[in-house]
Amino acid sequence: MELRVIEKEPTMISIEIAGEDHTFMNVLKGALLETDGITAATYDVNPEQSGGQTDPVLTIKTDENTDALDALETGADRVIQKSDSLRDAFEAAA
Repeated sequence: MELRVIEKEPTMISIEIAGEDHTFMNVLKGALLETDGITAATYDVNPEQSGGQTDPVLTIKTDENTDALDALETGADRVIQKSDSLRDAFEAAA
């Protein structure tokens, strides 16, 4: 997965995630919104300044006590945990 940081502040980060689509981005956004300290999480696949379709740009904002990059890592770990749980449930049902 290729990431490009567009903007970074202590309580906000905006990154482009190359090669992903709505499927992954919605899962990631959902996991981020469940993460303590995150006050907003959104993504856009067609920013006005791009002139057309682009790789998704994810933006998260955190409260003043939570570092945005740390919160992003925690949210990504949550996606991994959910994926592992789904795989385990599928294998148990088979």
